[in-house]
Order: sequence, then C-alpha cells, then structure tokens
Amino acid sequence: MSENKLSGLFAYDGHISVDEVAPLGLQHVVAAVAGIVTPGIMVAKICNLNAANTTIIIQTSLIFAGLATLIQLFPIFRRFGARLPMMMGASFACVPILLMIGGDFGIADIFGAQLVGSIIITFLGLILKKIRILFPPIVTGTVILSIGLSLFPTAVNYIAGGAGNSNFGSAKNWAVALITFAVVFYFNYFSKGFLSLSSILNGMVIGYLVALMLGMVDFSPVHSAAFFQVIKPFHFGLSFKIVPIITLTIVFLVDTVQTIGQFTATTVGSMDRQPSDHELSGAIMGKGLINIIGSLFGGLPVGTFGQNVGLVIATRAINKFILTFSCGILLVAGFVPKFASILTTIPYAVIGGATISVFATIAMTGIKTITSVKMTKENSAVVGISLAFGIGVALSQNSLAGFPEWVNTIFGSSEVILTTILAIVLNLLLNHVKKPQEIKAKKAVKVKTTVEKAQLEHKYQ
Repeated sequence: MSENKLSGLFAYDGHISVDEVAPLGLQHVVAAVAGIVTPGIMVAKICNLNAANTTIIIQTSLIFAGLATLIQLFPIFRRFGARLPMMMGASFACVPILLMIGGDFGIADIFGAQLVGSIIITFLGLILKKIRILFPPIVTGTVILSIGLSLFPTAVNYIAGGAGNSNFGSAKNWAVALITFAVVFYFNYFSKGFLSLSSILNGMVIGYLVALMLGMVDFSPVHSAAFFQVIKPFHFGLSFKIVPIITLTIVFLVDTVQTIGQFTATTVGSMDRQPSDHELSGAIMGKGLINIIGSLFGGLPVGTFGQNVGLVIATRAINKFILTFSCGILLVAGFVPKFASILTTIPYAVIGGATISVFATIAMTGIKTITSVKMTKENSAVVGISLAFGIGVALSQNSLAGFPEWVNTIFGSSEVILTTILAIVLNLLLNHVKKPQEIKAKKAVKVKTTVEKAQLEHKYQ
C-alpha cells in the first residue's frame, strides 16, 4: 500500500478504511489486554473474592479501559479528555497500594479511597496550567526514561512465562518469546507499509500459533466464562477510612506526573511537539472523571499504558479511529465474558517477546526529551540523581525496611514514583532557586565593576 494511501493513519482526523484500522486497533488490544485484566485478578485474590466477583472485576477493568480511552479520544464538554491517541487501562502504578488496602481493610475501602482521591486529581487537572512550571522537559523526560526502564523487568518476566508460574524461566517460554520477537523485529525493520505498522500483531499471531502447537495455551477460562453479564453500581460498596484515602491520594498525585510523562512521550515521539496545557489538563481531568465513575461500579483506577504509548511512537499512527476500534473490542469483551476469556489465553511469553522492543522505544523517547534541552550541570544532576535514587531503591529489596510499611510500599516498589518526586524537587532547587540567585549575584558584581571602572576613569580625567 502506497504512502499516500497510508497518510490518513498519521493524522488524528484522517480518513481511513476499516481494513486499515482493524489490524492496528487489534494490535493495541493484544498488547494491552494482559495488563488491563492482571491488576483486577491480583486485587480479587488479595480480597478473597469468589469466582463470580473476580469475573466482575475483570469485566469492569475491560469496560472502563474502553471508556477511559474514548474520553481521551473524544473529550466530554471539550474539557474532560486530551483529544490524543492514548490507551488507558487499570493502573499498575496503583497496584501495590491497592493490594495493601485490600489486604488490610477491604475492597469497599479501595473504592471509597478511589472516589475521594479521584475528585482531588480532577481538581488538580483544572489548575494544571498554574503548576505546569513543575513539569518542564527535563522532568518529564526523566520520568519517561524511568517508565521505560521500569518496564524492562516486566517484559523479561513475561518472556520467562510470568512471575509465579511453575514453568517460569523455562527454555520453552524463552523459545516462544524469541520467535515472537524475531517476527516483530523482521516486520518492523525489513518490511514496509501495513506489514511494518502491524509488526507487533504479526509477531503475536505467529507466537500464539507456536505456543498453541507446544501446548502452552489454556482454553479452560473460555469454557467456564458466561456469554453476557451486566455490571451494577455499588456492587462492592464504598467505605471511607482516612489511611486508605491519604495513601491512595498520594499515589494518584505521583501517577499524575507519570500521566504527564506518558502524554508528553506520545506527542514528542509521534507528533514532534510538546503537549499543550489544555491537552494535559484534559488528560488528567478525563482520568479523574472516569475513576470517579469507576469507583461506583467496581472499576479499578485507570492509567496510561506504556506499551501502547510505545506502539503509537513506533508506528506514528495517531488516527483516532484506530484506538476507537480498540475501545469497541474492549467494551464487547467487558460485556461478553466469553469473548474476554479468549484474549486472556495469550501466553505471557508471547506478550513479552512482542513488547520488549516497544518498552525500549519508550526509554529512548525519554532520552530524546531530556536531550532536547541544554544539558547543563544542573540538568545533568536532575536526571542522574533522580534515576540513581529511584532505580537504586526499587532494585534494592528491603532497603527501606527500617521505615513504616507504607513508606516501602509507596517509594520502594516502583522506580517511577521516587524518580518523579526527586526530579521535581531537584529541578526546583537547581533551576528555580539556585540559578536565579547566581544570575542576580553575577549582575551585582557586574554593576559594581562598572561603577568602580567609571569612578577610576573620572578620577584620572
């Protein structure tokens, strides 16, 4: 297919046909589906939910992933949503705190805390323009880079078969993952047109067939799933306790910076520009709104999906109808559990082999964003020190063992959270407190020197 015919894919409002949309839209679904349903399964286990309620959590995860993505594509009242191609789904950044709340309190406390925290975040989005100074490219680039780096172990865990599986690290898992990766690599770099754009989907199809032949695909979830089921409001109830509310709200605030980083990565990587204040404000308010509604229906907090950001950047296919197609599949899957169960049969090894290069793209976008500004001594410190602490603490298990458990849960479980906080603080100290003082001091010295020179000239005239 010629580049002219493909041009509609690379414009947000471009005209494209179903046969152009379908493979790219499906590619986003298969890349995201495991990440969308996995947090719900983890929360269901920690809260000791029965099979029926676990199915409901999976349903709401799929439905609200679709709704959250639609809001970002088609903003409500032109205010709630960014009007940018961003796949949304259950937020992994919130998972450690959700598990803590679910284990120590209960699932109703999760949704009560989510409701309060989401209202606060929606208000934050409303005033984002006034605090945008906190998120210059040197900060968002550092956050994007930390997101990419944090996803590398996730990809490798998937490649090895999914952490906790009995066959984790087996040669069979690695073989399937490497075959999948090889197919993705070939189509991405040695083909053109749609074969190149749909390289992830091509790799996952081939990988799935190989896994099927090797007996790695389990169809039991398909047999046990129902054909249709409607979700009802307040099924899990709401409970409001101060500790869950404060803890989850803190994570929401940090995740907001991650959201800014992901949207920045999307526009920088696929549109060659920074996102506007209005777009970022809409992105945060849209996410806040869908999380408010989700708390009432049992939908876990949603966030941006790094692997799909990588897909958008890699293909530069930003047409709104691509992700609209993806949303249609997610909504159908949410209301038809039988269909959703088919997507969950994709082995982790296939997902890992297909997405590791995508995660690499995210990290490189972070580097590109960082190097778009002058790497002064101060900016180098912002990047280096933030990553050193953020990644170092996350990779050093029990390094925060002497602190309360909530400190380790928030700051020790994710490279992104501590990196984000330090990047903001260091940028403020070095580029907004120290630098102006240095400039003021230099001006004072210059003025003094000029005055003294004038006095000497006057004296000897």
